[in-house]
Amino acid sequence: MIKTALLKTVAVTAAVFAGTTGVVAQDLTARTAVLVHGAFADGSAWEGVIPYLEEAGLDVIAVQNPLVSLDGDVAFTQRAINRAEGPVVLVGHSWGGQVITEAGVNDKVMSLVYVAAYAPDAGQSLGEAADLETFPAPGIEALQQDGDGFFYLSEDAMATLFAHDVPAAQAEVMAATQGLLNSAALGEPVANAAWQEKPSFYVITGEDYMTPTALQRQFAEKIGATAREIDASHAVAVSQPEFVAEMIIEAAR
Repeated sequence: MIKTALLKTVAVTAAVFAGTTGVVAQDLTARTAVLVHGAFADGSAWEGVIPYLEEAGLDVIAVQNPLVSLDGDVAFTQRAINRAEGPVVLVGHSWGGQVITEAGVNDKVMSLVYVAAYAPDAGQSLGEAADLETFPAPGIEALQQDGDGFFYLSEDAMATLFAHDVPAAQAEVMAATQGLLNSAALGEPVANAAWQEKPSFYVITGEDYMTPTALQRQFAEKIGATAREIDASHAVAVSQPEFVAEMIIEAAR
């Protein structure tokens, strides 16, 4: 049965959460945070977030998605959940939202956190959920494709459309280490929608050229998420790690 949680979208800055991440472990219900990166990234995207989560008393597992298929990424995520000490708060960024929507039905998962992420309905693919006609995205339009059908971002597009609030040197590293997404995966639908049964939280990015802010707000409202908004790029976990960590900690409570 779809939960009827009140959407609470609050525009704040990371400063609001300053000093609040020293949560002692006994304040938390979840024991482990499983972090699922999106396309054009890898597990290192969570590097700045992880220390805050560990300080709060959470164990952390960052999944390394192959990005070849939805089923493949869900399988990698399920393996991480299965080896984690439960309960688990499951976190997905961008394409990772598609993954946690499916993988989150695992009984060990107590809550979901969407970070500038897609939150599809059951039976819906990312291509359908993106609704590019209604929500055009400059970053998606800038994607390039290799000879095997995998999408990637140029160094310039990474710096200006994906991570424009990240230091230039760091954005260069992100471009070099990005994971390429198989174009075929965009047409693969989720079979389940875990947000229908699990409490959901959403980090909305106010300066996002990959997953448009208006689309994120629509996702958050649809799934009844507790949501907070910050003026940040799609790379919010890199540019605003404390803000993202605080939302995960809230979900872990």
